[in-house]
Amino acid sequence: MAQVAARRSPARDDALDKALRLLETLPLVDGHNDLPWVIREDARARGDVLAYDLTREHQDGDTDIPRLLAGRVSAQFWAAFIPTYVPHPGRTTLEQIDVILRLQEAHPDVFMPATKASDIAKAKKLGKIASFIAVEGGVGLENSLAPLRVWHAAGARLMTLCHNETLDWVDSATDAPRHGGLTAFGRAVVRELNRLGMIVDCAHVSHDVMRQVLDVSRAPVVFSHSNAFALCDHPRNVPDDVLARVKGNGGIVMATFVPDFIGQQSRDWMRPLKDEYGKSRHDIDMGAAVAARARDAGPWPRGTLEQLCDHTEYIADKAGLRHVGIGSDFFGGPTPPGLEDASRFPHLLAELIRRGWSDDAIAGIASRNFLRVFRTVERIGRELRKSEKPALGTVEDFDGR
Repeated sequence: MAQVAARRSPARDDALDKALRLLETLPLVDGHNDLPWVIREDARARGDVLAYDLTREHQDGDTDIPRLLAGRVSAQFWAAFIPTYVPHPGRTTLEQIDVILRLQEAHPDVFMPATKASDIAKAKKLGKIASFIAVEGGVGLENSLAPLRVWHAAGARLMTLCHNETLDWVDSATDAPRHGGLTAFGRAVVRELNRLGMIVDCAHVSHDVMRQVLDVSRAPVVFSHSNAFALCDHPRNVPDDVLARVKGNGGIVMATFVPDFIGQQSRDWMRPLKDEYGKSRHDIDMGAAVAARARDAGPWPRGTLEQLCDHTEYIADKAGLRHVGIGSDFFGGPTPPGLEDASRFPHLLAELIRRGWSDDAIAGIASRNFLRVFRTVERIGRELRKSEKPALGTVEDFDGR
């Protein structure tokens, strides 16, 4: 066994060394990280970026400056996430955008405020991380189109249409559908995002909404943190017919590290602890429930780095190599073996190198595919703003409520 291990070790090291060499000049983009909410919820920091202290490794978390640097991250989309049922969603969204702005201000030597695709190469040249704002969940619109333009003015360049719950205008993947997809207001949201040059993100929407957004959008769309439904049947993952359409749309599916979206075994093991739609139940203590489940059913099989690469290759096979990326969804919670924290991105690329991925294919998943999408969204936005006025109105105006 020692001789076998000795033979295998250099191959693993060679692949990782090659990944690290490529990342010396190749930007790496992560499409989704929930650190701003982690900072808000931290018992000591309570939203204070300086008190959270990103300069030290947080052993109880997955993202901080040392591990972002070790992971060779060149561009990070930070989620201005809020739960669907917060009392003041519009205000809370702005507060989360503010956390991201303060994160950038607190560490100007590390993070470069970014709003354009071209900022990614600029940040890489400066040895910094391009810091982007993404809004996760349209509940903060409070059923009006106007906040989209405020968020854009504040620097947001991507919007995830909903989170785990269905809204008045869009069905969530993990809640009861109420609209058969998008309402007229929902279609107006997509069109206005196109006009603004903001990326439309379908990571949390129902499968019907995925299809309808592809019908409506004038620009490529992204799935900023989703995997392949055929390999793991969580409703958050993307079905084959949608993957086939992503290529024609020019969009991208960014493979994510969440255990229940990676491994079917993880998904099945967790079913008793989730509601009928696949999201965590609120009537149980999840930590205690996981411990009890482990006593009854054995350890939680959290998925693996290798299984994530299976998803990556499956997405590339169905949608094309130019239509796959990386969206970790690090959120301070459970992670799979091999994908424990933000230092692990080179190990993901190394595994793909071992599987025979070419340098061009590695460049695509690391950043080139996402940059193509982002540039196209920007170009289409510039064109649409020449011919279209800002969209006005509320859900009542569009849907007659």
